[in-house]
Amino acid sequence: MRELGAIAQHLGIHQANPRWLNYTQNQAVFYGSQFLLLGNEWTKRSHRVGTAYFHGLPGTGVAEFDQCYQNLCQFHQQIHRIQVSHSQMRDVVLNSGIAPEKVFLIPIGINLSYFQIQTRQSRQQARAKYGIPESAVVVGSFQKDGVGWDEGIQPKLIKGPDIFLKTIEILKSRIPELFVLLSGPARGYVKAGLERLGVPYRHYLLNNYPEVGQLFQSLDLYIVASRQEGGPKAVLESMASGVPLITTKVGQAIDLVQHGKNAWMVDVEDAEGLAYWAEYVITNKPELNSVLQQGRTTAEANTYTSQISLWRNFMNGFVEVSV
Repeated sequence: MRELGAIAQHLGIHQANPRWLNYTQNQAVFYGSQFLLLGNEWTKRSHRVGTAYFHGLPGTGVAEFDQCYQNLCQFHQQIHRIQVSHSQMRDVVLNSGIAPEKVFLIPIGINLSYFQIQTRQSRQQARAKYGIPESAVVVGSFQKDGVGWDEGIQPKLIKGPDIFLKTIEILKSRIPELFVLLSGPARGYVKAGLERLGVPYRHYLLNNYPEVGQLFQSLDLYIVASRQEGGPKAVLESMASGVPLITTKVGQAIDLVQHGKNAWMVDVEDAEGLAYWAEYVITNKPELNSVLQQGRTTAEANTYTSQISLWRNFMNGFVEVSV
């Protein structure tokens, strides 16, 4: 939302303090999550309403996703704008009956100032900083994939932690130097699985988001094993950092990844495929330069600043745009 605030400022849009929401009328209000739709209090106010709707496929066994979608179907006439981050969710939202002109596909962007292209020196420095052996083959996974905000022993299956562990188990038999770098809260399920497999790992909780760019500097590759996603942010973050990305066909990866050209993509739940392409990038490093360069180009095309025209179109008719 901070990046969107900067875009709004660039467009000359006045931003009020969110605490005024219940004391004003006839304003334009943008919510950063579709979970607004779990209730209907927002329908009782006079504001024009916009919301992000990044993930949550109905009919996939998650009650909250079904409730959000049911309310979207019921109340879409009272919604003025929806931002979707990828084409799969765009199609789901349009099937609710909402007017197509209210729906805008704007990916979750990236701030490139936080992400530099990995070099041999930056890799060595990052590994020294995080206590990772120089000889290790390091797989990154930076997300929240446990239920709740405590240890996260119960897996959040839409994030695919079980698929990630299956992938690591396959890779362990092929890559003796395998090492996993984790970040994000509630990683208890994955940590317990890695310990069971005997795969060494480090888990770092970051104080500030920009620090994630330093974590990418230490990696040999990044794996997204999710079943559903709105982003994930790691798609563009990996590409921006010059780190090989192997991902399931979810979220923004569906639209942004060109398999074998800027990253590698497999079907959801395909642990064998994830492991195959992970091993491929590890054993074919000299041949990856063109893919990594194209990945960086993809990231550069999806910065927040490059999306200003998309947001201008979104805001036009929703709020007063002066630029």
